Amino acid sequence: MTLIHANYLCVPTRERELIQTRGKQAVRQELNIRYLRSRTLENSIQTKRKEEAIVELKGEIIKLKNSVASANSKMDELRRKKADTEKSTQTLDDSLKACNTEKARDAHTPAGNFENKKKEMADALAKFKADQDGLKKKAEEDIKNLKEQILQKEKAICAFVDTTKEEAR
Repeated sequence: MTLIHANYLCVPTRERELIQTRGKQAVRQELNIRYLRSRTLENSIQTKRKEEAIVELKGEIIKLKNSVASANSKMDELRRKKADTEKSTQTLDDSLKACNTEKARDAHTPAGNFENKKKEMADALAKFKADQDGLKKKAEEDIKNLKEQILQKEKAICAFVDTTKEEAR
């Protein structure tokens, strides 16, 4: 027997009971501490898992926000294109209506309107040709005047040049 064991047997029963009670309490407290430590460890593991899940969810939320933003920008672009298309369609419709209206008006007086337009075109063509001939004559006259001016300047230069030198000839 060990000394502690031997001393334990020498202790009176009341004290032995107290020692046993205190020992049981110590064992219970130790077990309770171990249980609390294991729960704390489990809770910290669960907390870490939940934090990791939160971080992953935040990443997914950011990705979703980016995709929503790009989808919104595409929607805006498509809305602009749609508005432009509607405007151009409206412009084309207006142009078509105007053309059809003019065509219908011309249909009521086909000979008169066509003849008037033909006459206007012939007059415009004749005026264009006359203007072109006038411009052509003026350009030829300007060219002739420029040639005369050049010839006069050359004569004036020759009058001042010494004809005895070969470079001047």
